[in-house]
Amino acid sequence: MRIGMGYDVHRLVEGRKLVLGGVTIPFDKGLLGHSDADVLVHAVCDALLGAAGLGDIGLHFPDTDPEYKDVSSIKILAKTYELISGKGFTIMNLDSTIFAYAPKLSPYRDAMQKNIARAIEIEPDRVNVKATTFEGLGMIGKGEGIGAMCVALID
Repeated sequence: MRIGMGYDVHRLVEGRKLVLGGVTIPFDKGLLGHSDADVLVHAVCDALLGAAGLGDIGLHFPDTDPEYKDVSSIKILAKTYELISGKGFTIMNLDSTIFAYAPKLSPYRDAMQKNIARAIEIEPDRVNVKATTFEGLGMIGKGEGIGAMCVALID
């Protein structure tokens, strides 16, 4: 068994869609990034790559590569799954937390878990997604950005 941890954070800006866990969430701002800037999926990718000893998302999917410009992070996750399964690893479970002042994310939790599970070919009950605020502290607590963290267990 191996454990990996991933973390990502992006600034909220106008003129972008807000995508978390592969779900487009109605909101007046979206996350700034080269891809769709899905911080939850990026944290999942980093956790899986870290557990497998395969570096990080920037190594495999650099923000300088035009192939990944505005791409769905779920596609990056599927490619991450190919990398780790190609090394003989099996994903046991994921536990993640999204850090956001707004919007409220609980209505989208099940869809996020299903999207992530589908991309990595596991059952949705092995993907846990939680959300919390920073109680008004820092850039996330002030609504300037959204972050996510994930712990992955692989075998």
